[in-house]
Order: sequence, then structure tokens, then C-alpha cells
Amino acid sequence: MMKINKIREMSSPDLEKELGELKTELFKLKFSLATNGLDNPMKIKEVKKDIAKINTVLTERKIVEAKA
Repeated sequence: MMKINKIREMSSPDLEKELGELKTELFKLKFSLATNGLDNPMKIKEVKKDIAKINTVLTERKIVEAKA
């Protein structure tokens, strides 16, 4: 699980890249859960939370840019 401080330190392009990777990982986790089960089903929840954190930071940055 990523820390919010670490996410805030990353640049927007890096966050976009990380977001794509997490979405791919989430798809793979869901797929393996459906086909043969997962060792740790909580991993899906962690990945979803990381995606939400990144989306939150990106939205905050867009709001700041719009105000400037």
C-alpha cells in the first residue's frame, strides 16, 4: 500500500503511469480470483485504495491549476 505523502511527491506524469499499472494489476487480480482464487484477496482492496489515492491527488492538482 502506498503512502499518501509518497504519492504527493510524485510528478503528475509519474502518477498517470502508476495509475495505469495499478489498473492493469487490478484487472489481473480480479481475473485470477475468478479463475483459480487468490492467496490474498485483500490485495484487491489495497490496489483499489491506491488507485483512489492517486485519483484524489490528481484531482487536487487539477483544481489548483484551474484556480491559478
